[in-house]
Amino acid sequence: MKTNNNIQNEIDTIFDSVNHIKAVQASPFFKDKTLQRMFSEKLEEQQRVFTWFSPKLQLATLASVVVLNVFAITKLQESTYNENVSQFAESYGLSTSTETSLLN
Repeated sequence: MKTNNNIQNEIDTIFDSVNHIKAVQASPFFKDKTLQRMFSEKLEEQQRVFTWFSPKLQLATLASVVVLNVFAITKLQESTYNENVSQFAESYGLSTSTETSLLN
C-alpha cells in the first residue's frame, strides 16, 4: 500500500507544480523579429553559392563558347559529307575497292 500512496503523492505534486506555471511575457514583435532573422540567414547562404561566378567569368565563358562554336562551324563547312563517310569507311576497312581481282 505504501507504493500506491507514494505514487498518489507524486501525482499530487505534479499537479501542484502545474498550478504554479505563469504566462510568459514576450515583446509584441518577437515573432516578426524571429522570422526575419530566420529568413535573412537563408538569403545570405544562397548569395554565397554563386559568388565565384562573377560577371568577368561569365563574359569569359561566353566568349570561349562563341569562339568554339565559330571554329566548329567553319570546320563543318570545309568538309563535305561524302569525304567524311569515305574517310570513316577507309579507317575501319569498310570501303569497297573498285579494283578487279583475278579471283572474282
